[in-house]
Amino acid sequence: MLATDTTKYFIIDFDSTFTKVEGLEELADISLEGNEDKNKILNQIAEITNRGMEGKGSFAEGLKARVQLMQANKKHLSILVDRLKNKVTNSVKRNRKFFEEYADYILIVSSGFKEFIVPVVTEYGIKEKNVYANTFIYDEKGNIVGFDENNPLAKDKGKIELLRKLELQGEVYVIGDGYTDYEIKEAGLADKFYAFTENVQRDAVLKKAEFIAPSFDEFLYQNNLPMVISYPKNRISVLVLENIHPHAVKLFKNEGYSVEVINSGLDEDELCEKVKNTSILCIRSKTQVTEKVLNHAQRLIAIGAFCIGTNQIDLKAAVKKGVAVFNAPYSNTRSVVELVMGEIIMLMRNIIEKSNKMHNGIWDKSAKNSYEIRGKKLGIVGYGNIGTQLSVLAEAMGMEVYYYDIVEKLQLGNAKKCHTLEELLQKVDVISLHVDGRPSNKNMITTRHFDMMKDGVIFINLSRGHVVDIDALAQAIKSGKVRGAAADVFPYEPKNNQEEFVNVLRGLPNVILTPHIGGSTEEAQYNIADFVPNRIIEYINTGNTFQSVNFPNIQLPELVNAHRFMHLHENVPGILAQINQIFAKHHINILGQYLKTNEQVGYVITDVDKKYDKDVINELKNIPHTIKFRTLY
Repeated sequence: MLATDTTKYFIIDFDSTFTKVEGLEELADISLEGNEDKNKILNQIAEITNRGMEGKGSFAEGLKARVQLMQANKKHLSILVDRLKNKVTNSVKRNRKFFEEYADYILIVSSGFKEFIVPVVTEYGIKEKNVYANTFIYDEKGNIVGFDENNPLAKDKGKIELLRKLELQGEVYVIGDGYTDYEIKEAGLADKFYAFTENVQRDAVLKKAEFIAPSFDEFLYQNNLPMVISYPKNRISVLVLENIHPHAVKLFKNEGYSVEVINSGLDEDELCEKVKNTSILCIRSKTQVTEKVLNHAQRLIAIGAFCIGTNQIDLKAAVKKGVAVFNAPYSNTRSVVELVMGEIIMLMRNIIEKSNKMHNGIWDKSAKNSYEIRGKKLGIVGYGNIGTQLSVLAEAMGMEVYYYDIVEKLQLGNAKKCHTLEELLQKVDVISLHVDGRPSNKNMITTRHFDMMKDGVIFINLSRGHVVDIDALAQAIKSGKVRGAAADVFPYEPKNNQEEFVNVLRGLPNVILTPHIGGSTEEAQYNIADFVPNRIIEYINTGNTFQSVNFPNIQLPELVNAHRFMHLHENVPGILAQINQIFAKHHINILGQYLKTNEQVGYVITDVDKKYDKDVINELKNIPHTIKFRTLY
């Protein structure tokens, strides 16, 4: 290994750094299979590991105790190696090229064992001779009975002793999660120690560390070393509001993003303050993302609306700021439809009144005001994803379905189209609203509309609170015009579960009030929490805007051995020509290029086949009418 005073050496720990797990703990999990005391022993081993990694007690004694406790055999090692290969740290996997390119200067220094470390790290180009670790001792049956106690790494402060023997000439950087890794820097044998926290965080180590590396991306970024992505994922911050399902948080964390969770909504001023350093904003229907909010969000890349509608977001302002918006147009459809069907039946049977009487000790066994839904006419206002599915289910239960939509829609089954809203209102026994929240839909149902409905109509609103004049609805209920109603949405909704719900519909007879839970089933919330983060992650990783509600939709092929640039600009002529002139000027060959526009913006993805310099980036950023430029690889 040729070295000079300017050579940089990278000392990397194995357990919980190169891999996500501790090797000896995984080996014990394999070797103790079938042992009735397995969990107890595993907890003992983990406790000893943590004490050693936090610098508490003798490391050498702890190593001896762990080896004795795990009762392992040589045959278990091949199983362990296969398992560890599948548990390599995510940011290590991403940056395989770094490990291959710097193989001569990367040393794996571990208190683990060569038998399972070498087969894992050599797949990443690291040289076997650069792996420093312990070795097992076996008996004649292959049982692991001990280890080479003369190896410095089997002793207390063994990493210090090893580094002194190596006498590395040049800068030495240490990356690890344990106290034994920090001790190398403490002994003056390393220029920098990075506490690696992607897999585990140890407070005793963090308190000592001058530098923290939440991922290998961050370490490479800080030291201007080659990395597969242009920006460390841990620097992408996610703000999750409004009690979104924890599966979404898990997906973002697994991707390496930094996540903050606030279970309530925020008002405009609160959000303006909170969103300043946010990369990804996740909301439901309550939080309003206004132009003012977007002007405070200088680092914002994407917004995830974990619901169907996006009217709570200023989409035009978002696209002007280069912020992509994604929603979940289908994920909770079934949940909403099932609630509507249940409420139709409950209201037609007058179940609310019957149930309330029972709770007060009154037995009222009567068929008065109780009807089947079979043969009744259902009017659906808004024949989109929810309206059409409701149409199918209602017809299957024997209802006669009518619908009205301002957009021409093909009816499903035997549903009948009404040409005006007024026609539908006059014809049906049950009305269910499924329109979006656009401003033009405000107060689309008023006193005038209630007056033209049949006497004793059932009225249901699970769309948006502002589409119904709530006072007019209350009056229609009191007068008997509407004999039963269900509302899941309201003109004003509490910001959190602690705020009182105040509304004129409270206390009215045969009225079902629910707290905006139309899509709030475990299935729907999980599906939404899976769908939206994956769209956002794919956009950030590849530039794919498929199913964005405000960006031109581009579906991209996988990027292989290339660099990818994303350029968002105002939709004016000549931008693509200027982009390509810059590539031609720098003799850069284009492997693939994709352009799509909408009435506001153009979105260009360009893949090139060679390295580029900063001049290319600066020139692309400075093209007139550029909104946002991003380098992926």
